[in-house]
Amino acid sequence: MMQSVTAKGILTPNKYPAGWFGVNYTINLYRGCDIQCIYCDSRSERYGIEDFHNVTVKTNALELLRRELASKRNKSLTIGTGSMSDPYTLMDRKLQMTRHALEILAEFRFPVHITTKSDLILRDLDILQQLSRKYASVAVTITTADDDLARKLEPHAPTSTDRFKILAELGKIGVVTSITMMPILPFLEDNPENIDQIVNQAAAAGVKHIVAAFGVTLRDRQRDYFFNKLDGEFPGLSDRYRRTFGNAYECRSEREMELKHQFNELCSRYGISTNMPYYQAPTQSAVQMSLFDD
Repeated sequence: MMQSVTAKGILTPNKYPAGWFGVNYTINLYRGCDIQCIYCDSRSERYGIEDFHNVTVKTNALELLRRELASKRNKSLTIGTGSMSDPYTLMDRKLQMTRHALEILAEFRFPVHITTKSDLILRDLDILQQLSRKYASVAVTITTADDDLARKLEPHAPTSTDRFKILAELGKIGVVTSITMMPILPFLEDNPENIDQIVNQAAAAGVKHIVAAFGVTLRDRQRDYFFNKLDGEFPGLSDRYRRTFGNAYECRSEREMELKHQFNELCSRYGISTNMPYYQAPTQSAVQMSLFDD
């Protein structure tokens, strides 16, 4: 049975826009996520989401979004979604909350950034193309080029192969495409072959930005969930994590420096930026010149 809640607000200010694709405000239309990535940080206690695997819809989210956007005079503020849970949850196939939110954002002409793993985003190509006339950015998370491994780590997400296809389709309509290559899980994904395959396939898909993190962050119940899943799929690996990292929050790959060097060289070869893209408002002179364009 679908769970629902009435939200008090829908736009959450982001204190550090430069740290995440220039996003000034985030939207979470749903609470929880059914893609079930075993490493997801949103399970940790700091976010206060119980039963993270059970998705709850915020029934008044669209009404709040329209009202709160109308109160913003600065139309250069980037609105982002996908920070806490994937906006294209399985439930969205029926509810289409994300599509309707994008329609509202297009109406108000705000720049938009989306982080997702879902091919459901292709349903909304028409709205995204409209948004791209001002600015639309999509980052797709890909941490392994191995489809079998991806199924174990991200059980309800499309395969990595399909995610590269998503990026190619988005690029064709003018969306700024990126890969969030994070987390690169120690002992599973932190090898040169994986990095090489991801960057090569990204280049083939026309991706211009890849942002990487060679390690994973773990805490409290998120760590417990992650280790439990490792025990089921990779017996003995959770013990290796405990021996190597103890209770550390940042679990960096022992090969981090080697892989960073390889990653930077590959991206340089293909002309791929290792920085996050962000919306840049046109300068006053550019705006004035456009007034005289035919």
